[in-house]
Amino acid sequence: MNTHRTLATAARVLRQLLHDPRTIGLMLLVPCVMLLLLRYVFDGSPQTFDSIGASLLGIFPLITMFLVTSIATLRERTSGTLERLLAMPLAKGDLIVGYAIAFGTLAAIQSVLATGLALWALGLDVTGSAWLLLLVALLDALLGTALGLFVSAFAASEYQAVQFMPAVIFPQLLLCGLFTPRDQMQPALEAASNVLPMSYAVDGMNEVLRHTSVTGDFVRDVVIVAGCAALVLALGAATLRRRTA
Repeated sequence: MNTHRTLATAARVLRQLLHDPRTIGLMLLVPCVMLLLLRYVFDGSPQTFDSIGASLLGIFPLITMFLVTSIATLRERTSGTLERLLAMPLAKGDLIVGYAIAFGTLAAIQSVLATGLALWALGLDVTGSAWLLLLVALLDALLGTALGLFVSAFAASEYQAVQFMPAVIFPQLLLCGLFTPRDQMQPALEAASNVLPMSYAVDGMNEVLRHTSVTGDFVRDVVIVAGCAALVLALGAATLRRRTA
């Protein structure tokens, strides 16, 4: 990998995104709006918002980053931009990491906005550190970015990219423990949830919600989410095809 080429790729993608205010709005504002709506849906039961708000603080950024990244990267693939770039002396790692840095920068801003809103404006009550909550939210957003980069290789149109949400995101949403504890699920579903990264994203948020200090389970959850993001990025790099003619 070449640091200069990687950063140049990230800068190019960021410039393109900054010229698309609708995409920026979707990435940065939608999770905040969803948290705001959720807070007032449970206006008469603030303890319910406290119990699920932390989990959704990780889920919302993951979903929005998955959607935006998959569509934006698909545009690059279908327009021939990626093919032209790979015809140049640009390594696959430079390209995929550059994309990850660009989208990851926006993911970090998104996570800061959503976490700050939830804690200081909406009154989300957590036992642990706000910085740990922010860390998990950021890793969840980066995981969504990595998944979006990966699935863009298997879609031929933006419509197909959106269709991957039911296949990739919705099963994880149902099995992550948001609606019922995973150990109370049917054994086969519990086993399936144990291999899905969103489960550990939710578990990590719940550890911060319940404990004042860093626990062994929290470290495990963070490592698994980060490892899954890195693995999916590597798989995304493997889907890139260099032009040979």
